[in-house]
Order: sequence, then structure tokens, then C-alpha cells
Amino acid sequence: MDPLILKLFPGTKKNVPLAPYTTFKIGGKAAYFFAAKTAQAIVQAVRTAKELRIPFFILGGGSNLVVSDKGFNGLVIKTQNIRYNIQDTKLFAEAGAPMATLVKETGKKGLSGLEWAGGLPGSVGGAIRGNAGAFGGETKDAILWVIALDGKGRERLFLKKQCKFSYRSSIFKEKSFIILSAAFALQKGNKRVIRSIAAGHIAYRKERHPLEYPNAGSVFKNCDFKTFSPALRKLLRFAVKTDPFPVVPVAYLHDQAGLKGMRQNNIQVSVKHPNYMVNLGRGKAQDVAVLVQKVKKIIKKKFGVELEEEIEHVG
Repeated sequence: MDPLILKLFPGTKKNVPLAPYTTFKIGGKAAYFFAAKTAQAIVQAVRTAKELRIPFFILGGGSNLVVSDKGFNGLVIKTQNIRYNIQDTKLFAEAGAPMATLVKETGKKGLSGLEWAGGLPGSVGGAIRGNAGAFGGETKDAILWVIALDGKGRERLFLKKQCKFSYRSSIFKEKSFIILSAAFALQKGNKRVIRSIAAGHIAYRKERHPLEYPNAGSVFKNCDFKTFSPALRKLLRFAVKTDPFPVVPVAYLHDQAGLKGMRQNNIQVSVKHPNYMVNLGRGKAQDVAVLVQKVKKIIKKKFGVELEEEIEHVG
């Protein structure tokens, strides 16, 4: 299979360590690694991999991701299609475009709609797939349409309603559709105010999040307030925030459960923000998995709720 894959995907590399391509800096090697610089290259790679029945994985910005210590025994397609274009109040962006770049460039033009994402890591594709959100905003808010490959490898246009956005999810995540590009509808606003809001969010993240260590972002989704027992709702009502519906922040639950600083070898529940797990150096995916299960068990016992992971495990 080696010669065939290398011939079909010019520039493909073998046995590439994946840790440097993730924000957690964890993971083994990809058997094959292909950097797709255009949307068409992604389409061709996916269709060919499907035809040959080669396992494949789409790697975007590498946030919210835990790669197995054994790596990925297949083809990793790294999205490097990073082009974007701003026309009046419309933003057109390819899946690999960094969210940080789009926040900065739309702010420069006095366009409002993405300032909530100030400091958000990762790419457009990942943000859409998981309907990323923060500070009262979500990716879905400004989406016009998305172009993606469906399960049969066909390019399809999804209007906003067809994307089936929900809390930290979408049709693309539920059905493993592959995002190629998207269009956003923004609004004209005060350039100084927009940039100030984005800068404030960036500063907040630097102060409150453990950015000094490799991490995968929020490990768990916040908990729907309705899922708690009536007795606990009385106790937790002061911690509720709207995101975008009433939730209890997982970081608050972890803090109340005394989980800050809890470790599994070199993976630690962050002391600064306990819904983050940080890699203290040479961390392993296996340690992440063990610590995640320990945390789930403790929270279930103390609060009676099942934590749902926001991070994705690969390999």
C-alpha cells in the first residue's frame, strides 16, 4: 500500500509525530500525513481514501483533541486551506483559516460578529463543527452557509438551518461530515469598540486560562441547569450563567469538588481553570483518559450528573 498512497498523494510523509500539530502536545505518529493546501486537495484525498478503504482523519487547528499514544494507523489530512475573503459585510473563509486571524481582520474593518472569539484557538472548520462559543456568542450566530463533504463524499451546501447547530455540536460533528468552507454575515460597527471587545476577551483568557501549559481547551461541556436535582438547583443557582441557555460551569463543579491540581502522572487538572487539563511535560493520552474517568466519577457521586466530554479522542 505504501507506494500507492505516496503516488496518489504527492508530498505525503510517513510516520509523522502528531503531537506538534495539537495544542495538547500529545500523541503518537500518523502512518501517513498529507498537508492539503486547497479545498479541492481535501476533497480528492477524502474520496481516494474512501475508495481504497484507508482510515483517514481530518486535522485542523489541533485544539480540543487528544491523539492516542499509539498514533493514527491511517492517513491524516492536515487542512492548510487557509484563504479568506471579506466583501462588504460578508466573510468567506476556508476550513483551515485560523479563527484568530479572522477575528483580527474583521475587527480591522469594523465588522462585528466574531469579537466573542477573541483568543479562541483552532480553525474555522473546528469552530463550526463544534459550534464553538464563549462570552455569550457562538459560531452559529453569524453563519450564512457551509460547504462540506457528506458521508458519500459529495460536496454539499448547507444553509444555516441545515447545519443543525446545538450546544457545542452540529450536523458536521454528529455525522462526521467534512467542512471545506463557510460564509459569515457580519454587521458594520464601531471599529474601536469591536477591537476593544476582542482584545478584552484575549486578555481574559490569558489571565484565567492556563495558556502557559499545553492543553486541549475545555475538557467537558458545561452542565444544563435542568439536569440537577431540585435540591442541588437551590444550592447551585448562584453559579448559573447563560451559555447560551442556563448552565452550571463545569469549572465551578470541579472547584467545589476539590479537583484543582489533581494529577495522573504528568496530566493535571489546572489550578487556574479546573475545566482544563494541562500537560506538565511528556504527558500521555492514556493519562488523560484515566484522569477524565476519575473526574467523571467524582462529579457523578457529588452532584449526580454525567459530564459530557468536549474534547475528541483520535486513534
